[in-house]
Amino acid sequence: MTHYTHWFIRARLKTRQLLLLVALAEEGNIHRAAQVLNMTQPAASKLLKDLEDVLEVPLFERLPRGMRPTWYGETMIRHARVALASLNQAHDELAGLKAGRFGQVAVGCITAPGLTLLPPAVARVKKEHPSLRVSLEIETSPVLLERLAQGKLDILIARLFAEHDKSQLRYEALVEEPISAMVRPGHPLLGMSGLTLRDLLSAGWIVPPAGSVLRHRFDLMFQEEGLAPPINLIETSSLLFITRMLQQSDMVAIVANDVARYYAAHGIVTVLPVAMNCQMDAFGVITRTDRLLSPAAQVMMRSLKAVCQEVYGKRLEPV
Repeated sequence: MTHYTHWFIRARLKTRQLLLLVALAEEGNIHRAAQVLNMTQPAASKLLKDLEDVLEVPLFERLPRGMRPTWYGETMIRHARVALASLNQAHDELAGLKAGRFGQVAVGCITAPGLTLLPPAVARVKKEHPSLRVSLEIETSPVLLERLAQGKLDILIARLFAEHDKSQLRYEALVEEPISAMVRPGHPLLGMSGLTLRDLLSAGWIVPPAGSVLRHRFDLMFQEEGLAPPINLIETSSLLFITRMLQQSDMVAIVANDVARYYAAHGIVTVLPVAMNCQMDAFGVITRTDRLLSPAAQVMMRSLKAVCQEVYGKRLEPV
């Protein structure tokens, strides 16, 4: 603890310096950054110089038409964003407690567990703590990880890929995600027995965007069978569009198995009886190791872990 106390005393770090770092990163210009923070340009310049002096490194390159962060600056900006997000969260929690609310938690989730895991977990939380504020985001794993890094989310149900920086992340794997092909009820292909990939070559497909992991594995699945991947494609991740398009056409869509089963249970689609050997990597529960969970987030985490066992038969470490 002595090291951190020493650093803050020596630096006399001010919240306005953190705000200035973020404003400079966003505006790229000291004059505009000063305007955003409602201070004079000389005052902003002095705040920045004081911080650079005490850190003994240049945080920004002074260019003819603005300012650009150095590597040192990028590091400080990243931590400034996290610190400010945490302070905002503290304010929101205090305001919530003063208003009689238990607190708030922000959860990010990919689509399939968003249908199977989140609803019962959130229902359990709201039954026990009706005043706890829950916000949910359903997005792709890279987007969710970025928002977790920015302090905008507390808990993720998502995937980690090789390119992600895992140094400050805690990850508990849940299950791998099988893939299904789905079509409208009454689709001509449903009348065929012993369906294979070759039978689907001429079909129109709704697939994830190029560059996504599932799209790569979809193409690879055909190539491994010695077939050229289909060329009649629509690329989208929008489930609203996909289900509507299937109802109005004979196209085939690939989605996570849990998503296909959900829509099939409501009579919107039918799952094609054909093996789709392009399953996704396991997803899991992700939190940050450098940030303590708030009381509200701990309540949500306990609920998620209890429901994980019910839905996936997976026991996770207790909170």
